[in-house]
Amino acid sequence: MDRSEKYKVEVLGITYNQIESGVYAVILQEVGGTRRIPIVIGYPEAQAIECKLQEIVTPRPLTHDLMLDMMHKFNLSIEEVQIKRSDNGVFYADVRMTDGKNARSVDSRASDAIAIAIRANADIYVMGDVMRQVGFEPEEIHHPEEMVSPEAKTKTTTRPRAKRKTIEELVKEMEAAAEAENYELAAELKMKIEKRRAKK
Repeated sequence: MDRSEKYKVEVLGITYNQIESGVYAVILQEVGGTRRIPIVIGYPEAQAIECKLQEIVTPRPLTHDLMLDMMHKFNLSIEEVQIKRSDNGVFYADVRMTDGKNARSVDSRASDAIAIAIRANADIYVMGDVMRQVGFEPEEIHHPEEMVSPEAKTKTTTRPRAKRKTIEELVKEMEAAAEAENYELAAELKMKIEKRRAKK
């Protein structure tokens, strides 16, 4: 078996565990295919990934933004990220970097590697063994519309008054939430604003 076999994937979204609070998962989907891989992550990592997916502008750089900025200062760029191994639900990754002459790989948690890759627009790959071990077809577990945070679902259903606010008011709330570093709320408000604008 070719150990170098790998599959390019993209980040589909964030889902959550309805039973165990604070447990999230980032869902990767095979590019040009249908298989998906769920990787369990913590709240900080989920927030970091969701902020980038929703293009929330933060007043100060988050940890992964800082890491990428530091790399750029030393003329380093991300070539790709590889999800290389899964051991009892724990995923291991490599971040492949280059200065244009020399390439190096750095061991990383999968969640951190993904958060960095989406900021650097770098390709994410899943090695063949991992794909065969944990890959699943979408109808087996989740549907795309479920790939949102629990707070987004809860607040949307329990706070219907927010829907009556104008888009301008929602924009102000989103900006205030980002300024207060409540990025999860900012991401939720941004989704509401985009849905309202799409209906116009």
